[in-house]
Amino acid sequence: MQIIRRSSVTPSPWKNGGGVTHEFIRVPATDAVFRWRLSIAQIEVSGPFSDFAGYRRNLVLLRGAGVRLDVEGSPPRSLAEVGAMAEFDGALKTDCQLLNGPCTDLNLIVAHSVRSVAAWVELVGERRVVPAPPTSRDGNSCDGVLLIFGIVGGLSVESGAGPPQRLAPWDLAILPAGGSEVVAPDPGRGASSLVFFATLDDNSAPPPAG
Repeated sequence: MQIIRRSSVTPSPWKNGGGVTHEFIRVPATDAVFRWRLSIAQIEVSGPFSDFAGYRRNLVLLRGAGVRLDVEGSPPRSLAEVGAMAEFDGALKTDCQLLNGPCTDLNLIVAHSVRSVAAWVELVGERRVVPAPPTSRDGNSCDGVLLIFGIVGGLSVESGAGPPQRLAPWDLAILPAGGSEVVAPDPGRGASSLVFFATLDDNSAPPPAG
C-alpha cells in the first residue's frame, strides 16, 4: 500500500492565474503523456477547462459552494454538494462557472487506452470489504490499481500485508487491485466517512502524443 499525504503534495499555480493544482500521482511519473493522474485543483475564477483529448475525466467537489459545468453537447450540470461527481470526455469543450466563490475539486484523468475504469463516491459507515474491481474483456481480474481518497472524515485502510493505515481527509491510498482491502471510518470520529474510490486496469500502453 502506498500512502500519499495531502501535506506532502506541492502546489503548482495555473499559467492563466485561474487556480492551483496539487498533483498526487501521475503514471508514468515524469512523462507529459500519462496514462492516468489524480490531483486536487483550487479553482479561483470561472473559465474554460484545459483540453484533455484522449482522456476521460472524473471531477468531485471537495470544498466550496460548487461549480456549474457546461460540457459541449450535454445539458449544464451543477456540483453543489461536497462529494458530487461528474464524468465527461476531456476532448469536449468544457466551461466551469463558480456558483458562489472559489472551490476545490478532485480530478481523476484517465487515458482511453486504460481499460475497465470505475469511479464512485460512497459514505462509509462501518468496517467492510471494498467492492471487487471490474473485470477485463476476457473475464479475468484486472491487473491494476485501487485508489482510496478520503473526502470527509478519517478512514482506516487494511490490506493483506502490513498494519492498518489511517487516512486523514484528502490523503490518498494506492493499492494493487484484486486484494482483500478493508475500509472503516475513523473510530475516534464516531461518524461515517465520505470516500472516493476508483479502480482501473493499468495494463495498457501510453496514449499517442497529440
